Amino acid sequence: MTGKVLVIDDLEPNLRLLEAKLKSEYYTVYTATNGYDGIKIAKEKMPDIILLDVMMPQIDGFTTCKKLKEDEQTAGIPIVMVTALTEQEDRVKGLNCGADDFITKPIDEFHLFVRVRSLIRIKELFDELKLRDITYSNFGGSKNFLKSQTEKLNSKIILIDDDVFEIKKIKAALESEGHTLIVFNPDQPLEKIQEHDFDLVIVNTLLDEERALRMSVEIKGMTNKKRVPIIILVDESDKKVMLKGLQIGIDDYVLEPLDINELLARTRTLLRRKKYQDSLRHGIEDSINASVIDQLTKLYNRRYLETHLGTIFEEAKQKKDRIVLLTIDIDNFKKINDRPGWGHSIGDEVLKEVADRIKQCVRDNDLAVRHGGEEFIAVLTNTTVENGTIVAERIRKKIADTPIKISVEPYGIDVTVSIGDAVMRHEGDSPEDLINRSDEMLYKAKTTGKNKVVSEE
Repeated sequence: MTGKVLVIDDLEPNLRLLEAKLKSEYYTVYTATNGYDGIKIAKEKMPDIILLDVMMPQIDGFTTCKKLKEDEQTAGIPIVMVTALTEQEDRVKGLNCGADDFITKPIDEFHLFVRVRSLIRIKELFDELKLRDITYSNFGGSKNFLKSQTEKLNSKIILIDDDVFEIKKIKAALESEGHTLIVFNPDQPLEKIQEHDFDLVIVNTLLDEERALRMSVEIKGMTNKKRVPIIILVDESDKKVMLKGLQIGIDDYVLEPLDINELLARTRTLLRRKKYQDSLRHGIEDSINASVIDQLTKLYNRRYLETHLGTIFEEAKQKKDRIVLLTIDIDNFKKINDRPGWGHSIGDEVLKEVADRIKQCVRDNDLAVRHGGEEFIAVLTNTTVENGTIVAERIRKKIADTPIKISVEPYGIDVTVSIGDAVMRHEGDSPEDLINRSDEMLYKAKTTGKNKVVSEE
């Protein structure tokens, strides 16, 4: 994941150090030496994240943060305050001014990139919600889709810990934010957790790091909890556990000894991300007229694509991002519909399952559409040509590798798809041209053997 980062710091050595670190990971970096210039650049460049020093002349970091968050144009940009290690008061003040997170000096590269990646992911989801809000308004709805995302989050949180003092401290902090905390002792059967609805899990790895990580993986594996974020509490010197946790799918970590403000910042970020993801997955059915939803597959339909793709296209041009469009067609689908004893009801079962598998292979901020009949389209935003091909192949394998269950004998059939892959060109391109090029690639896939992905040269 790459993105655009704005660094605001009045000290030239600090600017250059952060710029070098970020560029080494292929981020585009903008810099400013004071708050006024930082606000100006933020409005001109619309970065994906801002790293903001607290102590600056003219206007300090707190005032700069407040101004950015009060401006509708820049309010959605995540801000990370850069503070001194000992300045607890600065952290509280920064969060109260609207900062999304903070990192301490001297800046550790590992912690820096975890924070940046996590918050850029939030920004991508936020941006997609804004675009869908615009599309919804084009269908006659009011622009209230994002309004619900800024409301106070009153969430249910599971804490797995046996430290009585720490439990009391965490409980008081989270309840002060309006959350409900449910405490589990690590000796309790994990199955008991499934009896609760919850939005986030906090696991203390100091009790037994291997056991804690195993419990986290098991929670992630629960069918109805796959998308629930997990935070681990980990010793500040134990980077091995931090890295292992992130590798196995843990969403974030907070260092011990525990800074309660750090925990609150991470909690807010992950709960907001979950709410954005839930809105992108489910909100459409409640917020957008059923005329833009395919009633069989619950994907968006052709009408929605024709409106929303134009919005996505213009946004990508402004940001100089890439869009990859995949046209996906079920091979030999007519044989399923025409088979005696099967007919369209079995065809519908296949269509629904193919749609579900496509959704499993794309991100929440991508767009999955039933284009008509047995043809689907996936629009992958802010991506690369290489990643587009990887996702296309993932979809193809997801459908081909496991038979699709049906309600009549033989109760399972092999289904394959052919996929055409085209990438947006910034000069002289249009949504219609992109769809046509993808369709041409699909035709090549169909006429050269099927069950394959064909990409633009």
